[in-house]
Formats: sequence, structure tokens, C-alpha cells
Amino acid sequence: MKEPVLIILRGQLKESSYMNMIIIDSESNKPLYVQIYEQIKEQIIMEEIPKGSKLPSIRSLSAMLNVSRNTVETAYLQLSSEGFIESRPGSGYISVNLDNMDLLRPASVISAPKRHEDSEEEIEKKKFKYNFHNRALSSHNFPVRTWKKLINQCLSNANIENFHSYNSQRGERDLQIELVKYLNRTRGINCDPDQIIISSGMEYALGLLCQLFREEHGQVAIEDPGYMVARRIFENNGYKPIPISLDRGGINLDELRGTSVRLVYVTPSHQFPMGIVMPIKKRIELLEWAIKNKAIIIEDDYDSEFRYNSKPIPALQSIDSKESVVYIGTFSKSLSPGLRLNYMVLPRPLLDRYDKLFSLYRVPVSYIEQKVLKEFMHQGYWDRYLRKMITTAMKRHEFLIKTIEEYMGDSVIIHGKNGGLHIVLEFNNGLKEDDLVNRARGKDILISPVSMFWMRKERYSNNMVLLGYGGMDEEEIVEGIKLLKSALVDGQDQ
Repeated sequence: MKEPVLIILRGQLKESSYMNMIIIDSESNKPLYVQIYEQIKEQIIMEEIPKGSKLPSIRSLSAMLNVSRNTVETAYLQLSSEGFIESRPGSGYISVNLDNMDLLRPASVISAPKRHEDSEEEIEKKKFKYNFHNRALSSHNFPVRTWKKLINQCLSNANIENFHSYNSQRGERDLQIELVKYLNRTRGINCDPDQIIISSGMEYALGLLCQLFREEHGQVAIEDPGYMVARRIFENNGYKPIPISLDRGGINLDELRGTSVRLVYVTPSHQFPMGIVMPIKKRIELLEWAIKNKAIIIEDDYDSEFRYNSKPIPALQSIDSKESVVYIGTFSKSLSPGLRLNYMVLPRPLLDRYDKLFSLYRVPVSYIEQKVLKEFMHQGYWDRYLRKMITTAMKRHEFLIKTIEEYMGDSVIIHGKNGGLHIVLEFNNGLKEDDLVNRARGKDILISPVSMFWMRKERYSNNMVLLGYGGMDEEEIVEGIKLLKSALVDGQDQ
């Protein structure tokens, strides 16, 4: 069988010392002139043929490639018509001096800044033997059998017309009613079903609120440290985040009062990431600030169900008599992040504006998922499941705290006890955050840096890490903490 490929190497053409190898495949369906054209074009774009360089003559290149002169001439004419080369009398063909060559190069070959570390998202995807990431949840907790049963029930009972219609604007009415009863019973919230907006994740809900308040607000006060995803959403929607420090009761109200901001995002029931619970006195003062300044408070109640030594604290919205609070709740921590199910409670004065802006929007959660969740709550599965989850999480929390105190003792300070699904460890042995995180990963343990939650990083002590325990069992917790001790406490001088 005849060898189909002929290779011409750099330097074989006297007229040009810059031409890289050109590969001709005689068995390809692609015409020969196209093969030559494409390879020379790529060399010009990649600047392997420098700007202003003289190309080989048609006669010389055709002889070296063993193709007809017409083939080479056709390739050159195509390059010339596209502006990559030009013909100059007495000089032959010259590569054109093009600017912004990067725009013509494939994205995969454009030089990108070197990254010194993986992104947080890439780190999450890696498999670690001990996963203390705050987003990790145990897959064994999800009630798969019950959920499948309810899906079948809902499909059997559903009107076929529901599958040929667009979703409602705010959510399925029967799910809204179930949420009203649940929020009133557990969070003290008094609202009407019309105030419930079903949404597909906090990111989507917060994005709607950004549009809702855009005409009146260009800035938003956020806790510092605080939830960086919320900060990014505000930034992406054109808002300027104004960092407000924390004190022992949560967001620093004196600092807040010193700004001109009239929109604030807070996590009062379990501040993220530090775990502070805002006391009732400060909640009242925050509401008074909002009323006095005609401001809006966005209350993110992301994991309020998980209180271990007391009942869940009533929501900030529950003591709001002047409709100043937008409440955001979620099923991501308590049920499943994969379902992308959350909701918000809008103050009544905002409903007309919401309908005006989003009259053409439809709830992004499917009809059947809303029906299944409604039945899950209505038939009592949700309450039983939640009690089980809280009991399990409380045991893990207490076990984690006890294990840390036993093995690490006075070498760490624990922030955020008695609630949520994560804690923050502050080390007092001189190690900095990067060392803490990298040494842990060296032991196949995933813990999270805290610096990402700070806007004003110069105020951060740079000696903390975040440990989530939603996906850990007791055996994994013990083994993981023992290894952390050896890496972060015993091995600080290594």
C-alpha cells in the first residue's frame, strides 16, 4: 500500500527559513490546495511564520511537495483573498502584518494566566477520603423510596392538561399553602399564599430580587465575612457590595448606620460562615433602621432548621410589622441541593411590582416536582424526615465538637456551635490558612479556606478553616480529626 503522507521539514525551502512542516495526505477527501492553505494559514496565525516574511515561490513549494503549480497557486490565492498574504512585484508572496492575532486563535491555545491553585468548584469535584466541605451532604439521607412513590402518585393523579401548560407565575397554589402552614408553625411567619414565590435555587431568587430593586438601589450592604455567592450575584447584577463587619451579635449596626445603603443582605439565624445567631434586641434594632430609612432587608434563612440546644429561632420576618423584610428559604440543606427547590416570601407592597416586572416569567421548577413536594409535606413525610435529619445532624455536631476538643484541645477555637451543618476552626499555633488547607489535603482531607468569604481581607486573621459535617459519619469524623491533628497541630514545625 502506498504511503499517503509526505512531510516537508523546516529549512528545506531556501526562500524561507520559517516554514514549518507541511503534511500532505494523498488519501484524504480534502483537496490538496485546501490542505496547503489551512496549514500555512495556521502557521501565520500562530506566528510561526513571522509577520512580513517571504513565502516560498509557487515553483519551489510545488516541487518540494510534489504537487502541481496550480495546486500551490490556488492555495496562495485563497490566502491572499482572505488577507493573510499579499503579492509584491519582484518579491513574491509576503505574510501580512496583522494585529490582534489572538482573536483568530482557538481558545485552547491562547495563553491563559497560570493558576497557582484549583478553583473552589474544581476542588469540590475531586475525591477526598475525608470530605469536610460545607456543601457535602450524605446521599443516604434522601428518602428515595418515598419520593419515587409520590412521583408515581402525582403522575397518576395529574391532569394531562397540566403537562401541556406553562407553570404559574409564582408557584403551584397547593404548594404555596403548604409552605404558609410550615413557615407559620416553625418560623413564626405570617403570610398569604400569594406572597410565596417558588424558585429554583437561591441564585435564581436573588437574581430576581436584584432586578426588583434595581431602580431604587445601586448598593447593597453585606456581612463581612459573608456568603460569597450572594456577593457575586449582586456584582453580576450591577450592584456595589458594601462590606459591613460582624460583632458578637452579627452584622455591625453602627457601621451599617454610617452608610447610605438602603438594601442589606443578612443571615441572622445562623450567620455564614461564622455561625453567629442574631439576638432579638439586635433584630429589633435592625428592623428599626430599615423602617426609619425605608430600607429593605433580605433575610437568607438557609439552614435555620438545624438548631441543637434550642428550638429554631423565629425569623426576622416574623417580627416585621412594616413589611421591610424579604425572606428566602431553601430545601437544599434539609432535603437535597440537587432538587434546586427554594422559595421566598415577598412583602405585600412588592407584589404589584413583581407582577409587573415578571408577568412573562414562569416558575422554573417543574409542575410535577412542585406537586411531589406538596404531597411530601401534606402527607406528613416532611415533618418526620426533618425530625430524623435534625436528630442525625445534632449527634454528628456534638460528636464533632467532642472529638475536636479531645484531640485538638486549646490549639483551636471553635466558632458556630449549636447550629447548622458547619463550624469554623481558628488555629492559634501560628499556621496560616494556606498551610492549614494544603497540609490537610496532603492527608487526603478536604477542608475549606475562610478567606474567600472576606471582602476586606486585610481584616482577616488568616488562621481559620471551615469544616462541614453533613456528609460525614462518626467513624470518618474521628479518623479525619485525628489526621488533622497530626497535620495541623502536631506537625506545625514540619
